[in-house]
Amino acid sequence: MNKSTTGTDWHRLREFTAVDLNKSFILSWKLESELLLIDIDLFLTEEHPFYEKPRPAEKICIRPAIIEFPYCESFSVIGKEGVPSSEIAAKLGHGTIEGLRRLDDGRYEIIGPFGTVLVSAERPILRLKGP
Repeated sequence: MNKSTTGTDWHRLREFTAVDLNKSFILSWKLESELLLIDIDLFLTEEHPFYEKPRPAEKICIRPAIIEFPYCESFSVIGKEGVPSSEIAAKLGHGTIEGLRRLDDGRYEIIGPFGTVLVSAERPILRLKGP
């Protein structure tokens, strides 16, 4: 097996404790200098400190959030090699996260209806947006 095909699934990354990325929805992508920002509607589980019981019309606890990848050295989408990173980020679609993992080579892989995104950056930071 190729070493880059193995890695650590998001379930085992401390940044994503008490959330469910598979039930979360990416709204947009933005690349600023050395920072990748992913705007996301984040599914919080009952164990999350900011979990609130859903209102009667809601079935789950969703909160707006940002996933930041600081010191982003590279950002690419499989099949779109050669296209500038900022152009890819601006046009990358939205959708649910089917998979996110840290590969053994240190990159992060994010899979969804938008394709397979590879990010070479520091550990992600998950920030919930204001009230």
